[in-house]
Parts: sequence; C-alpha cells; structure tokens
Amino acid sequence: MRSFAQVDVFSATPYRGNPVAVVLDGDGLSTEQMQRFAHWTNLSETTFVSAPTQPGADYRVRIFTPSQELPFAGHPTLGTCHAWLGRHPEHPVDTVVQECGAGLVTIRRSGERLAFAAPPLLRDEPVDDALQERIARVLGVDRSAIRDCHHLDNGPGWVGVLLDSAQAVLDVRPEQTELKIGLVGPYPAGSPHAVEVRAFFPMGRSTVEDPVTGSLNAGLGLWLLRTGRVQAPYIAAQGTVLGRAGRVHVDRDADGTIWVGGDAVTCLRGEVEL
Repeated sequence: MRSFAQVDVFSATPYRGNPVAVVLDGDGLSTEQMQRFAHWTNLSETTFVSAPTQPGADYRVRIFTPSQELPFAGHPTLGTCHAWLGRHPEHPVDTVVQECGAGLVTIRRSGERLAFAAPPLLRDEPVDDALQERIARVLGVDRSAIRDCHHLDNGPGWVGVLLDSAQAVLDVRPEQTELKIGLVGPYPAGSPHAVEVRAFFPMGRSTVEDPVTGSLNAGLGLWLLRTGRVQAPYIAAQGTVLGRAGRVHVDRDADGTIWVGGDAVTCLRGEVEL
C-alpha cells in the first residue's frame, strides 16, 4: 500500500479549485503502472513522488494526464508540494526544490500559500495570422475580437489569446480543437481580480476546460507583465464558468522572476494499492 492524497489547488475552500491525485510512495513503480493509475483517476493530472536523482532536489515528481506524461504542470506542482510538506513537517526552510521532466523547479511557501517560479518559455513568439483566424473560428468570435495572440509553451504548449474583457472570455463556447488554448481578458479597474482566465485542451474527440491552470497562468504572467498589460502583483480568476472559484496569485521579484501561487487543501488522504 502506498500513501495517497487528493489535493485541491488554487483554492482555500475544498472543492472550489482544481484537484490533483498524489501518490507519495512512487519508488519502484513502472511508467505503465503510473499511466494506468492516472487513466483510472481520470483527473487532469496525477503525480508520483519518488527520491530525487539530481543534487539539490527535495523530491522527484512524474506528472501524468489520463493519456500521457507531462514534463511540467502548474497545479500538480503546487498540489504535490503541499502533500509532500504534509508528510515532511520537519522541512527546515520555506523553499522546496522539485525535480521534474522540465528540470528543477523552486517552490516557496508563505503560510498555507505556495508559489512556483515560472519556468522559461520553450516557445515565445506571436501567432501567425492563419492560426489566429483558425482560433477565432474555434472560439466562435470575430477575428477583430482577438487583441493579441502568442505561443506560451512552457511544457504543455499553450497558445495565449487576449480578448477585450473578462466578460468576453466568460461568454466563449468553443468548438472542438486539437490546440491548447488559454483565454485571458481584463476586468475593469478596481475589480478584485485583474483578469479572467480559461483553458481549453483536446481530450479524445472533444474539447475540455481545465478548472484552474498553473502552467498557463505562468506563461500568461510572463507575457502580460512583459507587455505592461497587468502590474504585479495581481490575481487571476479561473473556473468561473465551471462553478469553481480558482484564484491564482502572480508576483514578480526585483530580479524579474515570476511567481505563480495559490492556496491548497487536502480533501482525501489514505492509501492506494498499485
């Protein structure tokens, strides 16, 4: 039997964020066993924690969707760290170093809130006109409604799409697509949240919406802050259309490091047989 937790991320209130399944004793499991369990949980991601292989790392994590392994993902990073810290309350400092497919990721904690340092973008360039036309058709919006469009690939391969407003983002009902599309639109000045975010990705023959997405918000943070469209720190709302209340806290250090953070709460804890 292996220790197991299911953690709700980007919410301090259980069942309002995005859940991740965490197997805390992942040593000795094969890739096939991990993928089979991730397929069974049917969550957007399931993670497996094992001993680190790189100097300086506190643990190693492997991240799986129901169909594939990912080198990095945001909410699984925070949820896994939350579960690991629950098992290691003696951890002496307020930083944790996670080893994953994308390398070493630093996570820092402030009270119950965790934040990861946004990884560098593997692809960071404007989207060409033909793809923007295609994206507009998928979203069911006029091409003129897209204010900007940018590749924001930090592992999952997001395409960031800026619309006029948060309400325009909330109104979108997308068609089927093989793209991973992240929508963002600003709230009016003085609102509690700077932007509304939505994330769509293909699964089988349908397009699904992710409740709250750390990797997308990391890419959006790099893009929006660099272009002056938001000011740090800011809060992004996500999951509204799905009845969730995800809150992503984005900040920037003096050295330019972007931090993507949120609350996390354990909803299930026990053992699993694999």
